Amino acid sequence: MNKKNKKYKYDIAIIPGDGIGIEVIKASLIIIKQILDLEKIYLKETFYPWGSEYFKKHNLMMPSNGIKQLRKHDAIFFGSVGDKSIPDDITLWGLRLEICQKLDQYANIRPSKFLPGIKSPLKDDIAKDIDWIIVRENSEGEYSGSGGIVHIGTPLEIGSELAIFTKEGCKRIHNYAFKLARKRKKHLTLITKSNAQKHGMKLWDESFYEMSKHYPDVKVNKLLVDAATAIMVSKPQTLDVIVATNLHADILSDLASALTGSLGIGATANINTNKNIPSMFEPIHGSAFDIIGKNVANPIGAIMSGAMMLEHLGEKKCANRIYNLIKIYAKEGGPFTPDLGGSASTDSIINTLSNIIKKKY
Repeated sequence: MNKKNKKYKYDIAIIPGDGIGIEVIKASLIIIKQILDLEKIYLKETFYPWGSEYFKKHNLMMPSNGIKQLRKHDAIFFGSVGDKSIPDDITLWGLRLEICQKLDQYANIRPSKFLPGIKSPLKDDIAKDIDWIIVRENSEGEYSGSGGIVHIGTPLEIGSELAIFTKEGCKRIHNYAFKLARKRKKHLTLITKSNAQKHGMKLWDESFYEMSKHYPDVKVNKLLVDAATAIMVSKPQTLDVIVATNLHADILSDLASALTGSLGIGATANINTNKNIPSMFEPIHGSAFDIIGKNVANPIGAIMSGAMMLEHLGEKKCANRIYNLIKIYAKEGGPFTPDLGGSASTDSIINTLSNIIKKKY
């Protein structure tokens, strides 16, 4: 079909960002569009060259009207952010967190599931029970950006970082987690550290148990974050949906991805439940300075993030085809990129997946 005659169903903002983000977004779009093409669904793609290279030219990670530009899209597909020559707080707060906060994408969803064929650092008889969704509060908590440095350059220099917990912020993320748990195994685990952080995290806990009264069919459990790390590696079957604060979920979700094989296969969604405001989807890995340009970046995390985007847009059939595609790829033994113990290139992964689509779909 001639490009001019295509009827675009969704308008997607694409921000490849930095490092391998550029590589995996380009690669993953090949697979995502092949799956959509089976249903004659087409994406209007608008690329935004924002990130560290943009910063070097404009002293901004994105233009001042960037959020306004993003609002017109149905969803945002994001790569990664980070550059060796720019402080990490500038790159993160200037782009990814700016988007999440300004578009109030308060729910960060990170699924982790063991895939037969991909080697876990755990024994298979333990790893096989990994099937979790971590729900991360994504707008406040430890990453609220509240604090500062005073008495700079003196012996009394002080840096403060304030974790902000609002009743409404706690309430809405817990409500989201309970709804998700109800759709799965009706089991929700609260992650906390309220034994040591007795103010904000106490509000976090209280809000959770208040919300639990509205979901009597959902079994609840509470774990201190340090204890949760031990449970994740020893008794994964006791967990299903997990809700945690911004910092705690950030750490636990990286652990979860590592336990399923690699950060390279981790996917995430930054959700605003208002359908009139775009949500953002991204692999959880960073810009990976050490492998930029080597054609060995793992595109699976980006592809799975694309599937989450399609599911959010209502294209569940296409999303499930992608999930199944990755299962087939893993079960058939890859080939795998170096992060998964192989030596395959990014391009060869895409070629393999394309061939599976042709054969199976």
